[in-house]
Amino acid sequence: MNTPPRILVVDDDKDFQDLLNTKLTSSGFEVQTAVNGKDGVEKAKEIHPALILMDVKMPEMDGVAAMLKLKESDETKDIKVILLTAFGDPQPEFYKNDKRFAQELGAVEYILKTDDLDTIVTRITASLPKE
Repeated sequence: MNTPPRILVVDDDKDFQDLLNTKLTSSGFEVQTAVNGKDGVEKAKEIHPALILMDVKMPEMDGVAAMLKLKESDETKDIKVILLTAFGDPQPEFYKNDKRFAQELGAVEYILKTDDLDTIVTRITASLPKE
């Protein structure tokens, strides 16, 4: 019996969090949630997810700061992080620059929240650690 991959969704937008939770659960993932970067870091230490979906802009601690905090700790440094944003520039050149910046900071992917949910699930699946 295979255990479904555990995904931690860190986002302060409850509606988006619920939508993503429903889509990921129906796609065969176990989903846990946190409402800001600070809570996300603590939850990651507690549950050791296979992957974290981290919103960039949140109160208390933003997604970039939280990702860097995770990378500092031996306990969480190897957890893959995908940054999510609602603030992507639709112009391809700016998006490429944002994505490159996110990857330089340690994100495995940079996804726009406006992307199709099936596309988001495909990109999450491709980013999961290979067993």
